[in-house]
Amino acid sequence: MPSDASDFTEQVKQTVAKSPLSELPSALTEQLLADVQRIDVPRYTTIFNTQDHQRCALIISGVIRMYMSSPDGRQVTVRYARSAELIGLPSIIGGPPPVSAQMLTDSRLLLLNVKTIIRLGQTEPHVGWVFAREVTRRLYDTLDALAVTTFGTLRQRIASHLLDLAAASRQGPILVATISQQELADAVGSVRPVVARILRDFRTRGLIETKKEGITLLDPETLVAETWTESL
Repeated sequence: MPSDASDFTEQVKQTVAKSPLSELPSALTEQLLADVQRIDVPRYTTIFNTQDHQRCALIISGVIRMYMSSPDGRQVTVRYARSAELIGLPSIIGGPPPVSAQMLTDSRLLLLNVKTIIRLGQTEPHVGWVFAREVTRRLYDTLDALAVTTFGTLRQRIASHLLDLAAASRQGPILVATISQQELADAVGSVRPVVARILRDFRTRGLIETKKEGITLLDPETLVAETWTESL
């Protein structure tokens, strides 16, 4: 429908204005966006896994968890990506990394044309510099993810652990971390009363809901803001 197309065009315009692409002259941004593909991805879907071809997307809406997997199936989160951020750019520059992307919420992406990215990155110094800055930011994200397990506050570790567990559980249409308060305390290296106090604060603010089956994440985007990366 025309109105829907108009609304989406405005949504893309606002997203680009907040993204790394806003650092480029408008003519170059228009070239990058001239042949994009819009994709709507449901929550829990995993994309950009290590077997995928090179891909790069601009997130229009949603929360996406970037993670690595060990041979025995364990996972470690290296980044949470949200609206106006790029995912997949390092794979085009350096080849597919050992990272997958999982939708924590229903997400809408703009899939950029790989050939266009390579052409402009190699021929337009301004584009190449913006890409270099973006890849550097992603390196810092990885360092932040490492730091949270070493230096993060208890509140930050709890928020990160809840997000990780909920992402892996895939229980129906909502995000649920299947874990008891005692198990959560053990996982983050604390004691139950202290963890319960932090969870009570999250619950009062409407971020979570505690039930017998686990901890439901009502506002994952705000919970992401409680993690180490967003607190720097």
